[in-house]
Amino acid sequence: MSGRGRLALCAWAATLMAACALLPLVEPVTWIVQAAFLLGVQTVVGAATRRIPLARPLTVAVQALVTLMMLTLIFARDQAFLGLIPGPDAFVHFGDLLRQGGDDIARYAIPAPLASEGIKLMVFGGVLIVGLVVDTLAVTFRSAAPAGLPLLALYSVAAGLSEGHGDWFWFLVAAIGYLMLLLAEGRDRLSQWGRVFGGAPRSPGADSGPVAPVRTGRRIGVASLGIALVVSATLPSMNGGLLDATGAGVGAGNGSGGTISAVNPLLSLRDSLNVDEDRQVLSVRTQSNDTADLYLRIVSLDDFDGRTWKPSKRSIGAVPKDFPTPIGLGPDVRRTEVETTISAANWYEQSYLPMPYPPSGVQVRGNWRYEPEGMALVGDHGQNTRGLTYDVKSLDVEPTAEQLAAAPAAPPAIEREYTDLPDSLPAVVAKTAREVTAGAQNPYEQAVDLQDYFAINGGFEYDTQVEVGDGPNAIANFLRDKQGFCVHFSFAMAAMARSLGIPARVAVGFAPGTPQADGSVSVGLKDAHAWPELYFEGVGWTRFEPTPTRGTVPSYTIPDAGGSVDPGVARPSAGTSTAPSASPSASESCAPQLRKLEACDSASPAAAAAKGGGGPWWAVQGPWWYLKLLFWLLVGVAVLSVPLAPMLWRLRTRSVRLGGHGRSDADAAAHTLAVWQELTDTAWDFGIPPEDSQTPRKAAARIVRLGHLDPAVAASVHRVADAVEQVLYAPRPRLTAGLVQDVHRVIGGLRGSVSRTTRVRALIAPRSTARTMWAVSEWWAGVRTRVAAARPTLRKPSGQEG
Repeated sequence: MSGRGRLALCAWAATLMAACALLPLVEPVTWIVQAAFLLGVQTVVGAATRRIPLARPLTVAVQALVTLMMLTLIFARDQAFLGLIPGPDAFVHFGDLLRQGGDDIARYAIPAPLASEGIKLMVFGGVLIVGLVVDTLAVTFRSAAPAGLPLLALYSVAAGLSEGHGDWFWFLVAAIGYLMLLLAEGRDRLSQWGRVFGGAPRSPGADSGPVAPVRTGRRIGVASLGIALVVSATLPSMNGGLLDATGAGVGAGNGSGGTISAVNPLLSLRDSLNVDEDRQVLSVRTQSNDTADLYLRIVSLDDFDGRTWKPSKRSIGAVPKDFPTPIGLGPDVRRTEVETTISAANWYEQSYLPMPYPPSGVQVRGNWRYEPEGMALVGDHGQNTRGLTYDVKSLDVEPTAEQLAAAPAAPPAIEREYTDLPDSLPAVVAKTAREVTAGAQNPYEQAVDLQDYFAINGGFEYDTQVEVGDGPNAIANFLRDKQGFCVHFSFAMAAMARSLGIPARVAVGFAPGTPQADGSVSVGLKDAHAWPELYFEGVGWTRFEPTPTRGTVPSYTIPDAGGSVDPGVARPSAGTSTAPSASPSASESCAPQLRKLEACDSASPAAAAAKGGGGPWWAVQGPWWYLKLLFWLLVGVAVLSVPLAPMLWRLRTRSVRLGGHGRSDADAAAHTLAVWQELTDTAWDFGIPPEDSQTPRKAAARIVRLGHLDPAVAASVHRVADAVEQVLYAPRPRLTAGLVQDVHRVIGGLRGSVSRTTRVRALIAPRSTARTMWAVSEWWAGVRTRVAAARPTLRKPSGQEG
């Protein structure tokens, strides 16, 4: 293998080793094999174009084109010509996928699923772009030391998004790849004639040489290490994902106390509700016979600044063995203790522990802290729910409508804290609350009127596509537009309740999931939910459900219901079984209104597979997609090579003529004649056809005259012509230095003296490629001559004597 081939292989390996830092972020980890294949194709294309050889910019352009074609074939084949050549629609699709990927990064916890096309494009596209830059710097331009910067960028992004586990290991892997690249370049430099692998001169008067790559690499390595440490510490973490409750100060206690800071866990709730695949987050088993009220609460939001709701800064302590009685819950209210076992998915990382409210005891392994105000557990020192199974004892509180209606005023401290509203809240919020509750006799009836206004008779529609909004007019806009999802409904009802003097806050967690055949309840991404909690003395914090078509309306909000729930008032939260269905999708015949209410069936993977024959015949599917990808890449390269063949042949010919020669006087004739032929062919490409009957001196004068060349360029033409006459007529031809530079000077002069159209034609369709046809014609004539000469020996004897 040549030195440049070894360098290309090391660049491929270094990029792949740096990409390994992304392994903890995305699953399944087999994506690294696919990335290695795509990087290999990119590297082979670069090696092939350098072998031709093409000019350096053209080498980079061809690699970039092949990379774009690979990404098009994988991600945008339906929007591309022949599934391979991207057009405007393909680039629009790429933009949509990148936006989707950005949303999915905020939505999913580590490791994110590669099933997300947006994340997949960001991973493969990022690795291929870094690989292209590394190959360009280290191999095409033979400068391996700066190639450490894109490798650092790839590692830094991975380190910034990861939790910090094993960062040192992945940094070591990436560093080994970079050092391997530096050593390969050093070996390549030593193997080249006339190149010095050394540093600056150590003494005055010594010959200076190029700076050693090892020294440059050492400097860049030190800078890279410092940048990596800074970037890893400053980039935002991806460890929260769904309902991200992590952030500065969360769970940062020292084991004996501390606080949790105000963070907003609603950043990705809307994205969770809009996912295409309703992944299971939690599996729940409970002793309760009624799972319709099994809400899993994560955290409460009690700080309202007029723009959004968020948790207040609270003190945390050790988890008590037996939780205290919930604040405000009196002895006369009926309650039942229920035991529940919850198992979190191995990809779901949440710093708060989802639990039924109010909990009375928790058995959970790990480092958890207790926040008494919200009766919540928060992870300490990076503790989270990933793959965790835990047992919760909770109280099923069953107040009656009479008890809530007769509730006395809340304590002053609670009323002061939980009825506080900012001055920036638009007046229409309080005005609407008063209008809706005009006939209510007590706070309980006011709360029920507010709930019914949003869920039943107010004309509101459930729509997860509406932006959350955090401006001072967000609630007012929602009351005007009457479209939104659980965040809008819970925020608005809590704010309106506070305006009426009812203590209120917002809870975030999961609505009741979907019962399974094995007796468990599956809680998925689309069960993510927010609901208001209002305080009633003697009962405590009480759940209400203003969001239509989501969750269940509490029985105590329906007077004279006898504990039953009107099925027309509320429905269980929409969920799907984790088992795939083989039935076809009904979404095509589903009405738009039902789609908005998420009441349409979606096609399951099993149903899609049962249909068969999906996609065009050339689509990349199945386990042999590598071969299909390679096949279509070759087809695309072949298609593009046909119109580009004259240009590629001309560039190759020029490179051979000006570069392929020896360095002694014995090679003077071959080198000089090749340079002269390149000069005359270049003039032909720019519209000056050759005249072989003229002497080199006259041909040079003709080129200067017709090409309108300035004196400096004209001198270069005549120097080449003089060198040709010298090797043709001198007894002992000598090698003339500087002829290649003279030809390049002439090429620049001719290019500058013609129009843009002539320049483009000289590049894309050079006239001198006619020599190829002449060569083919001469070859064919030679073949015919040799065949004709061989015919007498092939004839059978005639049988005649003499």
